Amino acid sequence: MSASTELRSVVVEREIAQPASRIWKALTQSHLISEWLMNNDFDLKVGHKFKLRGEWGGILDCEVLAIEPERSLSYTWNFANDDPLYALQSIVTYTLTPTVSGTHLRVEQSGFHPSQKQAYGGAHAGWKSFLDKLETVAAAQD
Repeated sequence: MSASTELRSVVVEREIAQPASRIWKALTQSHLISEWLMNNDFDLKVGHKFKLRGEWGGILDCEVLAIEPERSLSYTWNFANDDPLYALQSIVTYTLTPTVSGTHLRVEQSGFHPSQKQAYGGAHAGWKSFLDKLETVAAAQD
């Protein structure tokens, strides 16, 4: 694959002072996902197709690809758009690793074409904002 067609990934990592079980709940329970990410009809089953509905009116078509409870979750993150700079077929993977003080969370969104600089930059900023909210949601659980 030549450098000009190589797909790029956004990776955001964070240490969260919460056990993996709390973060896993925030990643996998529909009502909690709505609090930190977007409104959705998520279900924790491989092959489940669901939608994420952004506040801006956009709808993402998603499908659960892989589940490793309290360790890893992957799903497609596809946004249809007539403009190839904004249309996106990607995969989001969350990886949780227990640490002494809580959990290391790594989020990777792969599938950005080199021409999608704005979408790539937006995803990088967006994930940082989403993870700020996720951290709050994980901490607020009973």
